[in-house]
Amino acid sequence: MNQIWFRPLVWMDYRLAVVFTVVLPLMLLFWAIFQKKEAIVKLLIIYWRVASLLMITIYLLIPGWRIGFFTGIFARLLIIIALWFWVDLNEEIRDLPKRTLKIAFTSWRWATTIYCFLGILASLLFIPCGLSASKLNTPFCQVWLEAPQFYRTMFHNKPDNEGFLGFMGMVGLTIYLLYLLYFVLVRLGKQGRSALEQ
Repeated sequence: MNQIWFRPLVWMDYRLAVVFTVVLPLMLLFWAIFQKKEAIVKLLIIYWRVASLLMITIYLLIPGWRIGFFTGIFARLLIIIALWFWVDLNEEIRDLPKRTLKIAFTSWRWATTIYCFLGILASLLFIPCGLSASKLNTPFCQVWLEAPQFYRTMFHNKPDNEGFLGFMGMVGLTIYLLYLLYFVLVRLGKQGRSALEQ
């Protein structure tokens, strides 16, 4: 496993994910709430709903379930869409005065978009890991399971609980997909690209 040349890049990707998809948006959310910037707060709440698929992906990868390779790609794609999809929020944010919060939020939004886009391109190389059990067992794919296992030892350090954690991830994925289906079939038809209730 130590001979995999891209292993440091995989771990760097997980670390960047923590920074761009967890730490920074959480700080921005509290900042926007304090500043009472409704449009930014609303967009970040939508972001958190969408980005929860990344955490679900971690739980799916803990037991090495191959579906996690696909949910990870799907999560990054949905994050990009969620950050730019809403016409009304984009207009309100664009009309905000150029102060520190707006500059910080805009910088984060562009940086996260670029990060997720590059992540999607890189993840396409590892789609075979999600298609073949034999391929998954190779060092080429196993390196992606190291960080989820590290997360497990940090927060769920009990013996032989990988299957249970994967099951919780699958439950989360089911709920996520049901809500996404409801949004696409019901809410999107009623509200279009408007995030604010009419």
